[in-house]
Amino acid sequence: MQKAVPYRPQLPPAAAACESSGPQALAAGDGHEGKFNGTKVNIQRMVMENPVIVFGRHGCCMCHVVTRLLLGLGVNPTLYEVLEEDEAALVGELSRMVGHNDNNGSNNLQFPTVFVGGRLFGGLDKVMATHISGELVPILREAGALWL
Repeated sequence: MQKAVPYRPQLPPAAAACESSGPQALAAGDGHEGKFNGTKVNIQRMVMENPVIVFGRHGCCMCHVVTRLLLGLGVNPTLYEVLEEDEAALVGELSRMVGHNDNNGSNNLQFPTVFVGGRLFGGLDKVMATHISGELVPILREAGALWL
């Protein structure tokens, strides 16, 4: 019989590039840096380098729905799954990046969070609403995520 291979979450290509490029590249960037999933990641750099990136909880079904919808449209989104213990830190970094901090300290970002063209697009409800209205494909095309 064959042995089962244990599942380990993998970093998206941009995160792996940040990790392997060394501390000089991370320190030189203007973006926000954080330590998530045990590795140092430059969040703003990841958002700017990918036409579509989805941030979500590890194993989240709604994140899977957004990803499958985008894949069905012909987009190959980058998916960044965060572990539960790193979730608050990532939400804080994303909120600081887009300027959504309230005076109470609460953040209005929820997972899955989708960035299109380097800007916050929204969550599952925004993606589904724009898809149903027919506005999603032109937005993705403008961001460079669709070729046709």
